[in-house]
Amino acid sequence: MTTSSSAASAKATKSAKKRVSAFSDRKVDRAFYWMAVPAAIIFAIFLYVPFLQGVMYSFTNSQGYGDYDIIGFKNYIALFQDDRVGHAYLFTFLIAIAITVLINVIAMFIAVALNGKIAFKNGFRAIFFVPYTLSVLVIGYVFKYIFMNPLPELGKALGIGWLSESLITSEQYSWIPIVFLAVWQGVAYSVLLYLAGLQTIDTEIYEAAALDGVNAWQKFWKITFPLIGPFFTINLVLSMKNALGTFDQVVALTDGGPNSATETVTYLIWKGGLTGGEYAYQTANAVLFFIVLAIIAFIQLKFFGSKEKV
Repeated sequence: MTTSSSAASAKATKSAKKRVSAFSDRKVDRAFYWMAVPAAIIFAIFLYVPFLQGVMYSFTNSQGYGDYDIIGFKNYIALFQDDRVGHAYLFTFLIAIAITVLINVIAMFIAVALNGKIAFKNGFRAIFFVPYTLSVLVIGYVFKYIFMNPLPELGKALGIGWLSESLITSEQYSWIPIVFLAVWQGVAYSVLLYLAGLQTIDTEIYEAAALDGVNAWQKFWKITFPLIGPFFTINLVLSMKNALGTFDQVVALTDGGPNSATETVTYLIWKGGLTGGEYAYQTANAVLFFIVLAIIAFIQLKFFGSKEKV
């Protein structure tokens, strides 16, 4: 009996040891590996392998097909000498800043309002989230019609000169429809994140502040905003990342025009790389843009993360 019990105990101990991770003392069920490893392999095949292939092609003169030669850093050197690429980066950064600021200001205002004691709260939340569920291209074509026809007519009726002509065909104002559409759709997701952050704040804090005579503005800046700092940081990073990757809005509204005035970096990579015979050149541009995005995200996380108050 004792021998049988000891054998069973030894078997259980041996089985437990098999479940111990090689990187920690915690016991890990093999089922987690069966779930994680296949996902990691698929992720690598469809993301990391193409990325590494792209990096390799950026050092060639490939047109996307046929033979090619290794040309070193010539593509990267040419990028810094290309005025069209420079304009695309400048335009992308300018609209990204505008989109990021507008999205976060509007989203935070709406989230605070929806978090208050108002009627039909859930209905308003659903209404504000609808734009995020719609296709950018489909909505983009709808907004293109609005900016091409009804809006200029309204501008003429009101006697507003700059609004009397289509903003989409104006080199000076063609960025406005792109920013408007990006903000209109991007606000929805940011509102959702801010609402999640607001739900983590204990209402007793507001009650104590009210007893001290704190007004609404002070309550927001001294209590609400500091306590949702982590949500503000992640919202800022995500909205900036999405804004820097503005593409669908450009395709649907301006197609990079007029006179290449609204070409973003992602649009230029797609246009030149797939239809302009600049496959390797724009692949180098994509690698450069990836590095820029990584640096910006790192700076944002470091800067705003250090200012979060817990």
